Amino acid sequence: MSRPARQRAAALYAISATCAAVGALLWVRGHDRAPQPPRSYGPYLAADGYTPSTWKVWSSAVPQDRLGVYLLVFGVLLAMGTRLVRARRG
Repeated sequence: MSRPARQRAAALYAISATCAAVGALLWVRGHDRAPQPPRSYGPYLAADGYTPSTWKVWSSAVPQDRLGVYLLVFGVLLAMGTRLVRARRG
């Protein structure tokens, strides 16, 4: 395999890993919206409860957890496609 092809494959793997990592973080963030305080301390920690962030990653039409799943799947498919093309050419 030539040097430019290796560099392209490395770049595609880096993009794939980045998409998968960001997707996993968004998916976890979307699922962990309101963690409950321990039952024994619930009334005392009402003021310290979780306040959701006003910063939105995406539009309200696509929730963050769904966007995370999309990015995660895209990252995995991109890595698999890169591996398949690299195996056929190599």
